[in-house]
Amino acid sequence: MRSKVIGAVSLAVAAVGLFAATAPAFAQQKTITVWWGKGFYRSEDDALIETIKKFEAKTGIKVELSQYAIQDMIPKTVAALDAGTVPDVAYSDSYDVQAQGKWAYEGKLEDLTDVMEPIKGRFVQNTLDASILYNDVTKKKAYYGFPLKQQSMHVQIWNDMLEKAGVKQSDIPNDWTGYWTFWCDKVQPAIRKATGQRIYAVGQPMGVESTDAFQSFYTFMDAYHVKLVDDDGKLLVDDPKVRDGLIKAMKDYTDTYIKGCTPPSSTTWKDPDNNVAFHNKTIVMTHNFTISIAAKWFEDSQNQALTQEQRDAGKKAYEQDIITASFPKAPDGSTIRYRSDVKTGLIFTAAKNKAEAKQFISFLLQEENVRPYIEGALGRWFPVTKESQESPFWQADKHRKAVYTQFKGGTAAFDFTKNWKFTILNNENVWAKAMNRVVSEKVPVDKAVDELIARIKQVAG
Repeated sequence: MRSKVIGAVSLAVAAVGLFAATAPAFAQQKTITVWWGKGFYRSEDDALIETIKKFEAKTGIKVELSQYAIQDMIPKTVAALDAGTVPDVAYSDSYDVQAQGKWAYEGKLEDLTDVMEPIKGRFVQNTLDASILYNDVTKKKAYYGFPLKQQSMHVQIWNDMLEKAGVKQSDIPNDWTGYWTFWCDKVQPAIRKATGQRIYAVGQPMGVESTDAFQSFYTFMDAYHVKLVDDDGKLLVDDPKVRDGLIKAMKDYTDTYIKGCTPPSSTTWKDPDNNVAFHNKTIVMTHNFTISIAAKWFEDSQNQALTQEQRDAGKKAYEQDIITASFPKAPDGSTIRYRSDVKTGLIFTAAKNKAEAKQFISFLLQEENVRPYIEGALGRWFPVTKESQESPFWQADKHRKAVYTQFKGGTAAFDFTKNWKFTILNNENVWAKAMNRVVSEKVPVDKAVDELIARIKQVAG
């Protein structure tokens, strides 16, 4: 009897010991909250979810993922900041353009140098540069974000519509003036005569609520080598050469509308609207800050929910009918250096689980995880890592090759990466407002540009 009691006590003690040994592991299990902008394609979101599953299995850290429409991300994030209930990790396509520089300046973002420094050799330099922002609380620059993907400007053209107009791709001039004259004076009358329809040659985004408008206008500014800030973010708009370049860029941009070469509705377009006009073939070409237009037709070709006829139409459009091209030469004959918009995610200083959040970022940025996510967007985003940029994916077809070639030619950063107050100007879309002053209110171009410069100085000076 005594031996049974001792045995029972020994088993009980052993059980308690086992529980004591394992209890801390359970107690330490964490849950992190992740807010993420909803992807453009299902394959994008699927790749993210797969990475999250792998992360949970490897670390034991639970991830609560919430995905929101891009237009909802900043309002929700601002509300969370005000309430002190921020997510542990956050990513939105709109953060960098509209808010991240401001949050970094105000000391609201966590320094991610300990995440980025060990792996920075894997990343292309321009993407690292875009992630290094100034904090006015600490009075220093650091990685107040992690680079995830990037985009740049491309031209999309309906080749079959060119053929209907009686011209070929090889007929498109490569000089600045000849290029725009070709579309407005040659293609538009010809396509209207051939079809009997009111088709416009160009889709020129000009809406105040359109990021396409300011991104496209930046390309026109770059054609005239307009430099609004120096590398330290100091304004250069008092330079007469800058004013002259802005006037020329604004005149060229608005002349397309004044000539009746872009739909009248383009002054109120939002970001999807030039895509829709292109898909509906009411325009022959448009410039867009990704190849999402072509990629839409590729997705259709792969979509088993569509009919065989619809899939075949998608395949034909993607492989034969749509051209992805670059802008012509600048007015002085030089090649335009395109802007790259590097999309970055972040951790807030108010986040509750920063250590685990950094683990998640490090895991996400591993090559085997980040590549499927980027390629899941079907060419809409270009990689930020050197290895992913050399993936066979980017040589698979003419559209992706065009993106690859353009990025490999070198890119420049947007001004908001050097002076965060340009995020305010982008939010206001002072560029599109100036366009509309010219085309809708009949204000002379030089007056609209002087108003634009005055607003830039008021906000970012």
